[in-house]
Amino acid sequence: MFIEVNSANRKTGWIEVICGSMFSGKTEELIRRIRRAQIANQRVEIFKPDVDTRYSEDQVVSHNQTTVQSTPVSSSQQILLLTADADVVGIDEVQFFDRGIVEVAQTLANRGVRVICAGLDMDFQGNPFGPIPDLLATAEFVTKVHAICQVCGSLANYSYRTVTQDSTVLLGEKEAYEPRCRSCYQLGDQVHPKE
Repeated sequence: MFIEVNSANRKTGWIEVICGSMFSGKTEELIRRIRRAQIANQRVEIFKPDVDTRYSEDQVVSHNQTTVQSTPVSSSQQILLLTADADVVGIDEVQFFDRGIVEVAQTLANRGVRVICAGLDMDFQGNPFGPIPDLLATAEFVTKVHAICQVCGSLANYSYRTVTQDSTVLLGEKEAYEPRCRSCYQLGDQVHPKE
């Protein structure tokens, strides 16, 4: 038995993940995609975890100060409550969300929403970060961006923590992290960035 589907009337959703190390341009790429959707007059909602107040409490801000208005939320489930009419949903710093963010992204995509997530794929110890592996596995599109190693100038894939702090989550910028390639990351404190 076959079921006939009229694809002309179906709204197709999907999940996009932008991932990489710190200073690789993840948020910049998220903002670029969001702006293009806004230019196309699509209904857009942008979210970020409320713990991320580094640059702004209510804006997603890239390292080079490009901004877009956002809604800070404390849990992934809040996103479902605030996206009833959205065509596109952007989520920044997705690694800081609870693991329910994967189900939220799936639910939105199943409703026909384009979901764009940006976040660190690895923590400072080089381990997969929070819900990112599951998002990568379920996403239709994955973009891995790279920074430049501050030690040798190669492509950087790791976020090297320059301060002593053991907790996985440590909000910080250049005072606490630097991008490094695999080799310079493994050398740790034995090497220092070029001056």
